[in-house]
Amino acid sequence: MHLILCHTTADFDTLGAAVGLARLLPGSRIVLTGGAHPTVRDFLALYRDEYPLLERRSVVPEAIRSVSLVDAQQRDRVGKAAEWLDLADLREIVVYDHHLGQVSDIPATRVEIEPVGATTTLIVERLQRANTALTSAEATVMALGIHVDTGSLTFEMSTPRDALALGWLMQQGADLAVVSEYVEPGLSPQLQALLQVALKEMQSASVGGKKLGWVRLATEKFVPGLSSLVSQIQNIDSELDVVVLVHEVVAADGDNRVTIIGRSQIPEVDLRELFGAIGGGGHAGAASASLRGIDVKKTLDRLLAAILAAIPQPLTARDLMSAPIRTIRSDTTIAEAQRILLRYGHSGLPIVDAPADDRSDRLVGIISRRDLDIALHHGFSHAPVKGYMTNQVRTIAPDTTLPEIEDLMVTYDIGRLPVLADGKLVGIVTRTDVLRSHLHHPHKTIKETNSTLTPSPFQGEGWGGVKISATTPTTRKISPPSNLHQLQTQLAPQQWELLMKAAQFAEQWGWHLYLVGGAVRDLLLSETGSLLIKDIDLVVDGFHQAADVGAGVKLATALQEFYPAARLDIHGAFQTAALLWHEDPEFDSLGIDIATARTEFYPYPAANPEVEASSIRQDLYRRDFTINAMALRLTAATTPPLLDFFGGVGDLQTQQIRVLHPNSFIEDPTRIFRGVRFAIRLGFHLETQTTDYIRYAINSGVYDRTAQANPKTPALQTRLKTELKYLLQAPYWRSALELLSDLGALQCIHSTLKLEPELVRQLQLLERCLQRFDVTHSQHQPQLIHWQLRLETIIAAIAPQFRQPVAKNLQLPEDVIERLANLDRSQTQILSSLPTFDRISQVVQLLKQFDLSMLILIAVRCRNRNIRRQIWRYLTVWAHIQPPLTGNDLRRLGYKPGPQYRQILDNLLAATLDGVVIDRDTAEAFIKRNN
Repeated sequence: MHLILCHTTADFDTLGAAVGLARLLPGSRIVLTGGAHPTVRDFLALYRDEYPLLERRSVVPEAIRSVSLVDAQQRDRVGKAAEWLDLADLREIVVYDHHLGQVSDIPATRVEIEPVGATTTLIVERLQRANTALTSAEATVMALGIHVDTGSLTFEMSTPRDALALGWLMQQGADLAVVSEYVEPGLSPQLQALLQVALKEMQSASVGGKKLGWVRLATEKFVPGLSSLVSQIQNIDSELDVVVLVHEVVAADGDNRVTIIGRSQIPEVDLRELFGAIGGGGHAGAASASLRGIDVKKTLDRLLAAILAAIPQPLTARDLMSAPIRTIRSDTTIAEAQRILLRYGHSGLPIVDAPADDRSDRLVGIISRRDLDIALHHGFSHAPVKGYMTNQVRTIAPDTTLPEIEDLMVTYDIGRLPVLADGKLVGIVTRTDVLRSHLHHPHKTIKETNSTLTPSPFQGEGWGGVKISATTPTTRKISPPSNLHQLQTQLAPQQWELLMKAAQFAEQWGWHLYLVGGAVRDLLLSETGSLLIKDIDLVVDGFHQAADVGAGVKLATALQEFYPAARLDIHGAFQTAALLWHEDPEFDSLGIDIATARTEFYPYPAANPEVEASSIRQDLYRRDFTINAMALRLTAATTPPLLDFFGGVGDLQTQQIRVLHPNSFIEDPTRIFRGVRFAIRLGFHLETQTTDYIRYAINSGVYDRTAQANPKTPALQTRLKTELKYLLQAPYWRSALELLSDLGALQCIHSTLKLEPELVRQLQLLERCLQRFDVTHSQHQPQLIHWQLRLETIIAAIAPQFRQPVAKNLQLPEDVIERLANLDRSQTQILSSLPTFDRISQVVQLLKQFDLSMLILIAVRCRNRNIRRQIWRYLTVWAHIQPPLTGNDLRRLGYKPGPQYRQILDNLLAATLDGVVIDRDTAEAFIKRNN
């Protein structure tokens, strides 16, 4: 066992250096030898699982074989762990530090101490030399180590090497939002004294649950580093959402210099704008102003009033609640209530009845899934719910604030709160709604750690060491359109006109029309106007009169008459229609799918779904991920047109891929591949629970059982091939393949398939071939289908007897199926024959019987470099060599045309390849000698 020891009261430098060293020493474990700095402790409370930490009490001393110490040179710096340095079986002790001039009492076998600002910098430089990729969590803690020990490169001991190391860590995905949250620049003695005064004299005011703090300080001379003082105030008093510090330098002549510094953690409080009004500037979250000759009190009062006015009001039940609500009557049976819960995915149901003297329904109780489970367990499936419901229900009003709702839920352990207005049930707020508000509401900062993913195996030339972020990326601002006019400014004019024409038809027939899916996602992510969308999905839903299952077809037919250049395709099985334009002068290449709102049911895993007409909400719920389950209403949009029932906007803001329901991947395994594709293409990450659902579906063995029980499993056949094509032809296919491997999803292709190092090597070699033959292809070497050959290489990694069945299952072309079936025999023939040849002509005679794809497959799979070089030379040189003479030359020399021409020319080519013939003269001499 190799241990990496951090010094007692660990700071970020020792932790960051240890994490980096653990990447250089696979299998090593990090030990915190005695506590941690408070900020490090808080950091590890969230990120501990990202690093190979081992508690000191869990170490078995007899198993230790080597030890590294980071940011420490004395035994007393590692506490009781110093005893391990005297173990008899210890082979190596290495010390890494950046403090020069210290006397070490450690019997080190190697010491690496260099004059840099942080020990972490030394480790970063070694990682760079080793071309080692980091996860975002690793890069972040290492960046924290350098920031803290160098005062963010402001301390005197900081060096250019520290700056370069930080730059590299940013390239590796260091999360600057996390760095800024945990970094603590050291304060000078003068600033420390001012800190005590500031904390004592701090004044505050609260609005909407947010707290503003301000303080005025005065000194005789200017004090550098006041921004660090403000940051330290926020670190100490975490309740302060906005801090304003006013510093006055009192001059003898009365011309006082005033510095005002602000920090805001509330996105709506834009300090850049507010400080600009008093002559300052900066960023939205950090700004300052340097002023002279002002009335300090008036200026401060003006600034504070503007900040308080900018603080947003808290969310209320009206903002959070789900409405309208699915309810049941008190005489509904337990079995029926359970069926409704399962069908619609609810965790509880309100119960309403109409009193005898009142026609309107009144809330009389509520029943949870747990209540129903207990009743069913005891055999009361036919009993009415009124015997099991909770009739003492705590309720809230529409204007109840989010903090008040949270207090009720926590105090009384309530999972759902009905919302009543004038005694009538108008909505319900659940725990899910509250949690979603924290994730989606821009007033909050969300930290989430995704499951750790293995470092990229794709290292070396042409691969770039792609890695998958293990932590949530920095949030991005998403501004949903508040009306259709805003939507108009985002779309290309011709597409907007088309959508409005479709909406006009829908309104004439009494329907609602929605733009749904990926088009909505891309519009929300777009940072420029006039977006030209390539794929548009429209959904029809009835409102004045029900839209039957043929409504989508009816609308598409009407649009096709208005746009005759479009081709109309109708899919009867799902009652959907598509309008297609190809290289159209107005729309370029555009596809529009139109369907009626529907829900779906999978008769068995990996089957095609059975569908039935439903509502727009149910239509969105059947989709794959929250970011694809949003809709924009195009008809009668008097309210904000965006429908986001499942938190898609919030997931766009936090840049994560989140599945809609737990069984999604069991029902349709291609969603795993789509999720990976979206994550890599958009630069997002898979949400933690979504990753867990994927792993569960794969490890459950449901796909193998389904394939054995059902000959037709489209999600493991044609639809899987389509997803593989999308992934393997994309520029990010390497990253996608890596993530699929980490999830174990390659088992969907075959249960034994894994991304082993040998397969990575083959894919690396394949890329070189594809790059070369993109340039050299000709009529003898047709252009290769890149995604298909990548897939062939992947399939070839499984045992020979499974290759042909897998290729047939994916319904690959016949030539691919045949090539994979013959690959083992052809490879054996070439590998056994080539070493015995001593003439080039023999090599050419053997290899010319195989097509280009087969030779590339064999070459990338071959471990023998000499054989691989011969195949490469054949493909790039020898296959293109022609004899100096042609059939016309033979006729000129007096030979009569006939079958002998082929034999003569073949012999002449062999002699040319072997160097016997070098020009026309030697060619003619060769023919005369041998014919």
